[in-house]
Amino acid sequence: MTTVLRPHHSTGSDTVSFARQTWAGLRVLLVLTVVLGLVYPLAVTGVSQLLFRWQADGSLVSASGEHVTSAEDPVGSLLIGQSFDGPLWFHPRPSAAGDGYDTLASAGSNLGPLNPDLVATIDERRTAVAAEEDVDPESVPADALTASASGLDPDISPAYAELQVARIARARDISEQDVRALVDTVTVGRDLGVLGEPRVNVLRLNLALETLGS
Repeated sequence: MTTVLRPHHSTGSDTVSFARQTWAGLRVLLVLTVVLGLVYPLAVTGVSQLLFRWQADGSLVSASGEHVTSAEDPVGSLLIGQSFDGPLWFHPRPSAAGDGYDTLASAGSNLGPLNPDLVATIDERRTAVAAEEDVDPESVPADALTASASGLDPDISPAYAELQVARIARARDISEQDVRALVDTVTVGRDLGVLGEPRVNVLRLNLALETLGS
């Protein structure tokens, strides 16, 4: 016996079903938009302003190292690196973000480890740092030679901070022991004891150094 397949014709019930499903989808979209696009961001903003205002406003600090929550007189943010030039200051790691630490151009160099331009740049930095710090080029740590992925890293390694101690002590006419002790006070260990690496915030260190020098 042969079964004859007959074409299916749309009916009014199909149209009604489609309309109901569409309206249900639109309702879900509307609810999620309000909850996730309005209620949740406002709730997170409110909680952060109430409990963590300083961090939420950018971790800004004044020249004395005090926390500030306005953008009137901060000298910088502990979350974003900035340039410090000259022999009196601890220097940050290099930055490939714009002309250096440009928050509108946050990025790394995107060059592979064997890229000849990157290799040449690292060699130039190694020679320059070794000459400035009067050390063997082989002792220059990696974070003195390479930029971070964001180009905004505010921290350096304890090894790079230690490398700069002698130069800063000579320039400021203070003892290396005092400078080294200052580095120790601002060195932060691994998060929870296991995450990341020990680090030194350059802005915090230089602000403390200025206080020591005075």
